[in-house]
Amino acid sequence: MHESSANSLCGDIVEEQVQLTRSEFCRACDIRDEHLDAWVFDGVIEPTGRAPGEWLFAGASLHRARVALRLTRDLEVNPPGVALVLGLLEQIGELKSRLQRQASRGEQQR
Repeated sequence: MHESSANSLCGDIVEEQVQLTRSEFCRACDIRDEHLDAWVFDGVIEPTGRAPGEWLFAGASLHRARVALRLTRDLEVNPPGVALVLGLLEQIGELKSRLQRQASRGEQQR
């Protein structure tokens, strides 16, 4: 393979056990503190810790935050709307999983 045709990817693997501080989470999502405050207040993202200076965010929250960011930037959805949409998307995912499990059980019974 030629050097010019080789593609490389750079990135960080974030495990579920990873806890990000407020500033690390903002940096990872490329958002301002005020944006994160609104998301936390409206239930989009749920940190551990009582005060903003003590907040820690699970690495798994990054996916939710990135979807929230796309909704905010691309569709101009406000934080309460983002929380609603994310909740509905989670419900749809759960329903799809249940349907798939039921369908696989039905095939096994045949």
